[in-house]
Amino acid sequence: MERIYAGIDTGLNDLNNAQILLQSIPYDGTSTWGKGADKGFGAFLDASDNMEVYDIETDSEVYTRGVHILPIISENQSAESLFNAVYQKTKTLLESNKYLTFFGGEHSVSIGVIKAFYEKHPNLTVLHLDAHADLRKDYHGTPYNHACALHDASKHTNLIQVGIRSMDTCEKEYMDYSKTYFSEAIFERHDWMQESINQMTQDVYLTIDLDVFDPSIMPATGTPEPGGMQWNTVIRYLKMVFQQRNVVGFDIVELAPIEDEKASNFLVAKLYYKLLSYKFEL
Repeated sequence: MERIYAGIDTGLNDLNNAQILLQSIPYDGTSTWGKGADKGFGAFLDASDNMEVYDIETDSEVYTRGVHILPIISENQSAESLFNAVYQKTKTLLESNKYLTFFGGEHSVSIGVIKAFYEKHPNLTVLHLDAHADLRKDYHGTPYNHACALHDASKHTNLIQVGIRSMDTCEKEYMDYSKTYFSEAIFERHDWMQESINQMTQDVYLTIDLDVFDPSIMPATGTPEPGGMQWNTVIRYLKMVFQQRNVVGFDIVELAPIEDEKASNFLVAKLYYKLLSYKFEL
């Protein structure tokens, strides 16, 4: 059965009329501990169906802009074949003049998306919210592993990383420490928000691994890390980014649903809706 975003048929959800496209990429082929990110999209949609669609902060109902859910990218033969499928599909979608949003799957799905975006938008900033640096050149024999999700971006974009609290020593040579905001360093501070925005170019692509949040509020990820960020801190920061920069698109990855635990799914539904509200209604 074809799903309608938020369960509300506005008449603007079809491909021609919608201002926003939602592309699911339910790939979970290289995750190395907790599995289940391939089940995240359905849990996200179920939570979205049960979400209040009035956003108090922006005094708006952004779903009325029209959100069209695209057929999933189902390629899973290999990490490289998935990368190629996502890259080619994103290049095609970028010709649509719609606002593009993506939902994983594991974080490796972002590699092809980001490549298509930085080819379309010269001088692109990639804003990466994550517990993990994801800067390995290759891992388990492939550069398309989830642990390599931002390596290519580190070479071709202005990469800014926020919330990092886990990495390998091999990633140090690829990290720009002046543009990395470790979770411990920014705890209970706010000055880092404007500092990081000042480092951004005008066009920003946003990639959010949900384990950037503390597992006390977001346990449903493959690798939950202690010491994560809280909801109000994250949305306050992202609101500032959307207000001051042109966020050209975004992805959300790594929701691995836990049976009978609905709070994580609902957090993700609210996060996606907040990002759209900030983009269209501020």
